[in-house]
Amino acid sequence: MKDFIKKYNLMGKVIAAGVSGGADSLALALGLKEAGCQVVALTVDHGLRQESAAEAKYVANIMAKNKIEHHILVWQGRKPVSGVEEAARKERYRLMFEFCRKQGIKYLATGHHMRDQAETFLLRLARGSGVFGLSGILPLSERNGITLIRPQLDKTPEELKKYLQKKNISWVEDPMNEDEDFARVKIRKFLPKLAEIGIDEKRLADTAAVLAKTRDFIEAEVNDFIKNYVRNFDGAVFCLSWAKLKNLPHEIALPLLGKLVKEIGRAEYRPEAYETERVLNKGDDFRGCTLGGCELFMAAKRLWIVPQDKSGVVMRKQDWELFVNEHQKYRNCGLPYKARRAIYNKLKE
Repeated sequence: MKDFIKKYNLMGKVIAAGVSGGADSLALALGLKEAGCQVVALTVDHGLRQESAAEAKYVANIMAKNKIEHHILVWQGRKPVSGVEEAARKERYRLMFEFCRKQGIKYLATGHHMRDQAETFLLRLARGSGVFGLSGILPLSERNGITLIRPQLDKTPEELKKYLQKKNISWVEDPMNEDEDFARVKIRKFLPKLAEIGIDEKRLADTAAVLAKTRDFIEAEVNDFIKNYVRNFDGAVFCLSWAKLKNLPHEIALPLLGKLVKEIGRAEYRPEAYETERVLNKGDDFRGCTLGGCELFMAAKRLWIVPQDKSGVVMRKQDWELFVNEHQKYRNCGLPYKARRAIYNKLKE
């Protein structure tokens, strides 16, 4: 932990930590404090199990004993009857991000460990992900203006439990971790079979780390292309030469288009590689499609990427005229209608 904190210059920083009561998250909060960080522990009570409120209070007691600030965030409202795991994950992050923004906290730590990395690699392999997906969970990433950190990716679950045992701290076992209705649980239970042929958690995590280095190189190339050849209209619209995109090496074009779609679509992840590839395989007669919450279309031999608008509301000509009176830079741009509408909607938010 201390090596991670030193490497990323986090000593003394205020770091929020998601703490569920499981061994990995309890070890995270305690380890961050020992490493010299100011820790604010956040426990999300999803209200999906009768025990959840008591577990949140249990975490509060442990944090209090270790002099760590702690807050319980409650998922209010109706709960879904299907897709519960994904919905709970999204709500958990939403509540923690919201807390961090309100408190001015720049860093949010999660307890992901080596086995999580191995499971993620296999899940994304099953979905047909490319280099960016298979590089797995990153040590640092940006989301919603918050830096997510994962300092325990080099630790196994067993190591984290031993750390807690030395401190005489018990942890909570989530029964959902045994529910084979979830794909991740199925993969977790299959990992021992892979280990029998030498494909263990460490091997999978090491493979993800190697791919992450490739990802870093490709990302640098992608960012350089975006800087020089992609026009950005206030984060509402991107456009670029279709010919330039098609002439790029496939290894650059694929993540490039995925990144642009992710940003305009305000998505958590890039579209799957096979979905993006379908667009890149289109010929010069390509006219448009939807992808990752975006609409892609051609105008003046350029590819335009705008948010998908399902409202059906038509922007009136007088609306645009009033808008460009306030934003003169857009008066003589010759923008396609869908681009004008996207820019108008974004800047009027």
